[in-house]
Formats: sequence, structure tokens, C-alpha cells
Amino acid sequence: AKMIANIIQINKLGSVWPAFTNLMMNNPLTSKLLMPLLGFAPERSLPTLYKTTLDKWFKKNKPARTNGRKVYLFNDEFTRFNDTNIGIHAILLLTKLGYEVVIPKHIESGRTFLSKGFLRKAKKIAIQNVKQLAPLINENNPLIGIEPSAILTFRDEYPELVDSNLQQTARNLAKNCFTIEEFLSHEFQEGKFSQDFFTKEKREILYHGHCQQKSIASTKEALNILNIPENYTATEIKSGCCGMAGSFGYEKEHYDVSMKVGELVLFPAVRKASAATILAASGTSCRHQIHDGTHKNALHPVEILYQALI
Repeated sequence: AKMIANIIQINKLGSVWPAFTNLMMNNPLTSKLLMPLLGFAPERSLPTLYKTTLDKWFKKNKPARTNGRKVYLFNDEFTRFNDTNIGIHAILLLTKLGYEVVIPKHIESGRTFLSKGFLRKAKKIAIQNVKQLAPLINENNPLIGIEPSAILTFRDEYPELVDSNLQQTARNLAKNCFTIEEFLSHEFQEGKFSQDFFTKEKREILYHGHCQQKSIASTKEALNILNIPENYTATEIKSGCCGMAGSFGYEKEHYDVSMKVGELVLFPAVRKASAATILAASGTSCRHQIHDGTHKNALHPVEILYQALI
């Protein structure tokens, strides 16, 4: 509970003074002081905060309205504060492909509270999100998410968490909530956009799937969209959990186990990849684990598609 509270306080501080917060988190001296307070292993690198939040960027840079299909983007707590650049690229990609992107009013997903057993808090979050989003989301206007563990909460836990009078509403909402990989894969297969948007350059991609994604959805949609550019070849690393498992791998008492899990399959596969191979991972914790374990950087699939745009 103390660790969660400290992380939340850092995020709140970062939303006001991201440069100051990042300086504290990445400075060798101050980070050593922060690690014990957070309960993190000293060998870990700390996640950084983007220079602005995704909602603030969106207000200043909202793309012009199009006549295309409207999609609602779930601004999860990881994309809002840390992986904001991925959110920006997702919005620009969707807009280029002809979609109107809207960030609706909502709060965090509650994933971090669920992972630590704070079910009462997670229930309050689920109820508020269902009430706010259910009137907006339908078959024609879906809710799509970038971080699998966050968006898939709508499909997995929310229908069971909310009060009985909201359960059917939550189930109806869940039917129209998708990972961004699922959405783009389906739209491409339906002919809503084509390979003509993308480069014909030849690239090899190695992809690692997120555990939540593997258990609730599938990794095949991520592979599908990574293979959309005509000469892109994406293959999946046949690994299990990366070893991070949310905050598990950050905690000092679990660090050694976390790294040993990574060494089973994932880390060796990443190290063997050529310098020209693009590394991809949908989960923010997976990308962080790859970086800490191999000193290589993995991209979210939407970043790769955005970079492949003509």
C-alpha cells in the first residue's frame, strides 16, 4: 500500500513538474534515495514521466475532425503519464488512417489496485468508468486501449466488480472494448484501410506478447498488424511471462526471480536478434523488463506502424 501511494504521489508531482521529477528519478544520488521509499530493487531503472500528459497534448494538438469512424481512446494511467509518446503516435496513426479520435472523460483503469488486492478501491473505479463510458461506447464507436492490462480490465474484471444493477451494462460495454491491435487488425481485414498507407521497405520484427493479452485476448492481432506493411515480417518470441508481472519485478524481494524468468526465453532471444531487427512488445512492463535485462529497447506495435507510414 505504501509503495502504491508513493507511486501515485510521484505521478501527481510529475503531471505538474515532469522535468523535476524525472531529474530526481534518473539522478544516481536521488534515485538511490527514492528506491527504498518505493520498495524497488536498486538494480532497477525507474520509469520516466513524459514532458506532458496525453490529455494535455490532445487539447493542444487535437486533430481536425474527419468524416471517418469515431473511436474513443482509453487514456490509461501508463499512457497518460509515462508512455505518452506512444499515445501521441497512436492518435496520429489512427487519424492518418481516417478515424476521428476522441479521448472521453474517465479515470484510471484500476489495474494497479487490482494487482495489489485493493478490491474496494478498484470497484469504485470500475463503477465510475462504466457509468461514464457506457453511454458513449457502442458497436460503431468502440473504446480502444494501448496498454493491454488496462483496457482488458473492462472485459475481465469490471463485469464482476460492479454492483449487480450495473453488471449487464458493464457486460455490454465490455463487448465494444478492444486493444488497439485488435481494432486495427479487424479494420484492415474488413478493408477499411490498405497496405498503400505504408512503406515497402523490408524489415524483420520480433514480438513479445503481454500476459494479460495472452490470457484474455490474443497476440495474433498484434502479429497481424505488424505484418500489414508489404515487406514486414513479424514473428513472435515463444516466451511466457517476461518476469516483470506489473510491479512484481520492481520489488527488491522479487528482483532476482524476475530476472531469472526473463532469462528463460525472452532475454536470450532478444540478445540474439540482429541490430537491424525491430523489437516489439505491447506491455509497458514488458518493454521495461526488456530494457533492464538486455539494454535494448522494444517498441509498441502502434509505434512501428506509425513509423512505417508513407
